[in-house]
Amino acid sequence: MSFPKNFLWGGAVAGNQCEGAYLEDGKGLSVPDMLLGGDVNTPRTFLPVTDPDAFYPSHEAIDFYHRYKEDIKLFAEMGFKCFRLSINWGRIFPNGDDAEPNEAGLQFYDNVFDECAKYGIEPLVTLCHYEIPWAIVTKYHGFLSRETIDLFVKYATTCFKRYKDKVKYWLTFNEINIPCMGEGGIGNLYGLGLMDDADINATERILLTDLKSDEQKTFEALHNQFVASALTVKAGHEINPDFVIGNMIAHVTVYPLTPNPKDILACMDEDNIKNNFCGDVQVRGEYPDFIFRYFKEHNIDTSFITEEDKKILKEGTVDMYTFSYYQSGCVTVSDDADMIAGNMSKSAKNPYLKASDWGWQIDPDGLRYTLNYLHDRYPKTPLMVVENGFGAFDKVEEDGSIHDDYRIAYFKPHIEAMKEAIEDGVPLIGFTTWGPIDLVSAGTGQYAKRYGFIYVDRHDDGTGDFSRSRKDSFYWYKKVIESNGEEI
Repeated sequence: MSFPKNFLWGGAVAGNQCEGAYLEDGKGLSVPDMLLGGDVNTPRTFLPVTDPDAFYPSHEAIDFYHRYKEDIKLFAEMGFKCFRLSINWGRIFPNGDDAEPNEAGLQFYDNVFDECAKYGIEPLVTLCHYEIPWAIVTKYHGFLSRETIDLFVKYATTCFKRYKDKVKYWLTFNEINIPCMGEGGIGNLYGLGLMDDADINATERILLTDLKSDEQKTFEALHNQFVASALTVKAGHEINPDFVIGNMIAHVTVYPLTPNPKDILACMDEDNIKNNFCGDVQVRGEYPDFIFRYFKEHNIDTSFITEEDKKILKEGTVDMYTFSYYQSGCVTVSDDADMIAGNMSKSAKNPYLKASDWGWQIDPDGLRYTLNYLHDRYPKTPLMVVENGFGAFDKVEEDGSIHDDYRIAYFKPHIEAMKEAIEDGVPLIGFTTWGPIDLVSAGTGQYAKRYGFIYVDRHDDGTGDFSRSRKDSFYWYKKVIESNGEEI
């Protein structure tokens, strides 16, 4: 068992979670700029009017905007073949609908890609990673408006044309299935820029868990995002036929909690809605049959799916399927099952698994299962794991060292699972860990939930000097890449 010689080892970040400089060089406000922090027990809060006395984690994040050369040099020291990052839409079109792009924003990413090229690192660029401009939310209700389709395609094609000789690998929308996760308003805001008018106009802080949602509007907005993605894929291939453009799914692998046939059927339904629906539309280019039963049973009017849209979806299928994998969960019809947290979703607790400090259950075998499952479902489509990681509290010793054996212990069996899947015949082309450097958690807004191989001196109270230091896992991952996964 071995990884392909050209396997894309690397790490992944999002602009809003690492860049900072939230209004610098002409950037406009985006959704994350309106979010305050929380913790494992306290939901993040939202305030549509920025409070000068409040701490907004994304406003400075880890200052990648000014420190990208230092960070990319560290990634190169680890041996990265690939660096997944996002372009922040608001840096290019500050209001989302500006007539002309912001040159300073375009130049920033030129500089980042040039720095990657200096070390032979292939960029993998997400066009929209929860970074919808705030003006798109307030003026258009995010992707609920079909006008936003054209605005996104204009933004995407601007990026494609500018970076056509610097970036080969692209993703349209990060975790596009988040609105289907059952978390209501959170998924709508993060993924679709969709909010209720009352929430948009709120004058006091709102818990993200209290954001209102309307399922009809959710599916209409998600459909418009599908169309925007398909049109973007088509435009990208016209600009550069060598582009490889993928989708990105937050894959929450689920098992029946018991052999009860009702648990098995409930698990099938949940897997279809949360994972397979969005994947099928983007890979196969059409709505799967099972979703229409869901629409019927939930009184969803499907007149928003036009014949012209169906044609666009068929013509704009993605070249690869990429996904995040952090944990698995269980499904049951029982009302008294213990529930556990996850990546924008909740599941029944699996008694055979351990969990992180944030309650995410650790299941490396589930990654092999998921890779095989996806290969069976999309047999001719290359796969890539573009997020996988372990959020934990890290302790800095007196000598400055950080011994994070627990992080290494998390990654080892997941890499073994990928090896097994490759031996099974799965066409896996790359692996980018989530948070190769500490950054702001999207779920909790914390710095304390650390993912990185690189420690950043930044804390939840806003203190810290942003200095970087290598953890034990830094040197471990360097050996993994050097050996192409042979030394784990």
